[in-house]
Amino acid sequence: MTDEANRPAPTAGTSKPRIVWVFAAVAVLFFLIGVGGLSFQSKLSDVQKNDNSSFSPSSADSTKVTNASQKFATTQAIPGFMVFQRKSGLTAADKTFIQSRAAVFAKINNVAADQVGRPTYSTTGAQAGKVGSIAVPLIGKQDGKSRTGPELVDAEKAVIKAGKAGAPAGLVVHSAGAGGVLVAFIDAFSGLDGALLLSAGVVVIVILLFVYRSPVLWFFPLFSSVLALGAASILIYALAKGGTITLNGQSQGILSVLVIGAGTDYALLLVSRYREELHTYDSRVQAMIAAWKGAAPPILASGVTVILGLICLSFAELNSTAGLGPVCAIGIACTVLIMLTVLPALLVVSGRWIFWPKRPTVDREIDVNETHPLWTKIARGITNNRRRSWGGAGLVLVACAIAVVTLNTGGLSTIDGFTNTPDAVTGQHLYDDAFPSAKGAGAPADILVDAGKSTAVLAAVKNVEGVSRAANAVCVQTDFTAVAKIAKRNPKALSALATGCAPAALQVKPQDGKLLLNATLVNSYDSQAAYNTVKRLRSTVTKVDDSALVGGSSAVNLDIQDASRHDRDLIIPLVLVVILIVLGLVLRALIAPILLILTVVLSFLASLGVSALFFNHVFHFANADPSFPLFAFVFLVALGIDYNIFLMTRVREETLQYGTRQGIVRGLAVTGGVITSAGVVLAATFVVLGVLPIVFLAELGFTVAFGVLLDTIVVRSILVPALAYDIGKKVWWPSKLASASAPD
Repeated sequence: MTDEANRPAPTAGTSKPRIVWVFAAVAVLFFLIGVGGLSFQSKLSDVQKNDNSSFSPSSADSTKVTNASQKFATTQAIPGFMVFQRKSGLTAADKTFIQSRAAVFAKINNVAADQVGRPTYSTTGAQAGKVGSIAVPLIGKQDGKSRTGPELVDAEKAVIKAGKAGAPAGLVVHSAGAGGVLVAFIDAFSGLDGALLLSAGVVVIVILLFVYRSPVLWFFPLFSSVLALGAASILIYALAKGGTITLNGQSQGILSVLVIGAGTDYALLLVSRYREELHTYDSRVQAMIAAWKGAAPPILASGVTVILGLICLSFAELNSTAGLGPVCAIGIACTVLIMLTVLPALLVVSGRWIFWPKRPTVDREIDVNETHPLWTKIARGITNNRRRSWGGAGLVLVACAIAVVTLNTGGLSTIDGFTNTPDAVTGQHLYDDAFPSAKGAGAPADILVDAGKSTAVLAAVKNVEGVSRAANAVCVQTDFTAVAKIAKRNPKALSALATGCAPAALQVKPQDGKLLLNATLVNSYDSQAAYNTVKRLRSTVTKVDDSALVGGSSAVNLDIQDASRHDRDLIIPLVLVVILIVLGLVLRALIAPILLILTVVLSFLASLGVSALFFNHVFHFANADPSFPLFAFVFLVALGIDYNIFLMTRVREETLQYGTRQGIVRGLAVTGGVITSAGVVLAATFVVLGVLPIVFLAELGFTVAFGVLLDTIVVRSILVPALAYDIGKKVWWPSKLASASAPD
């Protein structure tokens, strides 16, 4: 028995030629935009900002100090070191070579030549006499112009090359310091588009080959996703270059994966509906019109939900988080447009042969028992045992969620932020071992104070726990331009700088009534101990000068962590409210949206719990970043709700004709296969983030991938249908579908 009688028969000539031609013209326009935008992907790295200002909140004390420090020096340097080691002990030839490197480093482009230091050697501990170092800061900003990521990478690589060139055999050379680690981070994103797109493409092709069982059909969703990424790249490049949005390596990596994953999901939904309609219509155009009418509303609803959820990130204090929102929202918007214009046109023009070897024929085979036998059986099994189904699924999710208490979001140190071991991390460990009393050297706390109170502040800072007690640890900042001029005339006159503060003639002068002080910390700049010292410094200096501000590398990291927690507490509730409103409008109900939100939040907590177990006991990550729960929430809830939108919009469509409970069975049967396939594709694409050696992205990729699978297999396939079936037509309250006269 079929349901053919319940469905309007297709009629010839129902398409409107004018509308079809307009649609075709729009599709061609977006196709050309997408193709033209492919060249802009490689240009995105030119407008990336990976320095502290691209992450730090503009309102933070550290940001204000960074901005004010430009008045004291035309060059803002990023601290860095070159470390030299011979395990058997440095020889005279080694020291002569190391001594010669300082002048070589100073000549390298984008190295802060006036701040290149003189060699120092380890004198204590296991590394005594075995390690030497030279401070080699990079220029972060000069005369108001920031150096780009590629420029910093090129400079650091040139420094490393110069450090190794002509080195005596057996002398090992490493980079270290904040500059070296920052460059390692930037370099991790080099070749980003190629590595990520290739990995994501291979994964998607393999899955689509299995799903479609066609050697041809996989090309169209993947090609359309690439076009969407190209179209998005044009707009993002223009906005980033104009300073309207902030783009960094992290957001670009997430953008690529998000567009490929979401685009393939939308394509799966449209192609599935198109295949259904090809069983009914002789004309491919008419079949696509019918498929478009059925698939476009849930795709649009899904796109709007994700876009609004991402735009909520714009309210973040953290620049990197605020920048990610519009970047990814643009990506999703372009994806929706391409998938609803270019993809349908490509499918229609290509003909039925693209489904080979199982080409759909006009046989009016529209009964779900015949077209979706497996998922019909699953749907009836779940609904016939609805309470055991939703009860069991709920218990599994709650059990997983309990482990969320073990998730440590205390933050990652810079050197713990890599899944591999870059040269700079190796060098930093070696530097810390060789110079334990100088771990904070090269990255001091910067203190902006009232010039008239500088003496009192200096005295107070010297007594703060965690501040070095060395003679030159707490000083007015050195004027390196003046130092460079004297060094050219009389290098011996600088010997006093090694043992104490610079004389007044070599100190920066007050600017607008303010003076900049430096305080060397005992601990490494990216350690929790250093962050605690910054907190004590802020408490101490404001007692002497209530307008004083504390900045520097450690303060920047601390302010980023604090802003991450603020953003998490603000944006998560905001996203929930926005999604609830969108669901209410799409489903024209209140109970169903609340049900969907609660189940997805439970799935999110379960995903975090399982992730915590894997992070702690399988991957052995040091910690998770404070911003990690927010990023995971936005992508899991915004993307996870997609599948419930796909399911419930189809259930509502079937309910109008068959009643609520039969509509749930039919809706799950029809969408089960395609949504499960979409979930597998999206999960696999997010796993690809692990290609990049960044702990944060590896954690995010794992959690989103696991969460999407959990949501697809447990929440959407079992929990939601079983609960909705148990509730019955009241799930549509307060719409007319919940009335007493409505079929159930």
